[in-house]
Amino acid sequence: MFTPERIDSLKENEVFVFGSNYSGRHGAGAAYLAWNKFGAEMGVGEGLTGQCYALPTMDEYFRTLPLDEIKEKIANFINICKKHSEKIFLLTKIGCGIAGYSPAQIALLFKDFLPLPSNLILPREFHELLY
Repeated sequence: MFTPERIDSLKENEVFVFGSNYSGRHGAGAAYLAWNKFGAEMGVGEGLTGQCYALPTMDEYFRTLPLDEIKEKIANFINICKKHSEKIFLLTKIGCGIAGYSPAQIALLFKDFLPLPSNLILPREFHELLY
């Protein structure tokens, strides 16, 4: 199972995981969808918000975070997945839009956390790069 390319709705136990910025201004891409459709709160740049999880890939000035900093944020996120085993986390291609990273660059940040929690669903490209 992979994260759908397009997510229009969520089941009650599903969480939309999107790339965010530290200031929590969800104005474009998956972040806008998270705010507009799934209840992500403006001003929340990291963590659970609405039926979403904001995973920072940019700073408060919309500058792309370095990969090592994104990896730290992924570690935080993995811990949340483990704490909330009753939820299914649908990871979008974080960092691959406005932040400008390739799927390979981001997917490989998850390598040190293998095996990933079973409630974390990856985009197909990330899965193929990791497994």
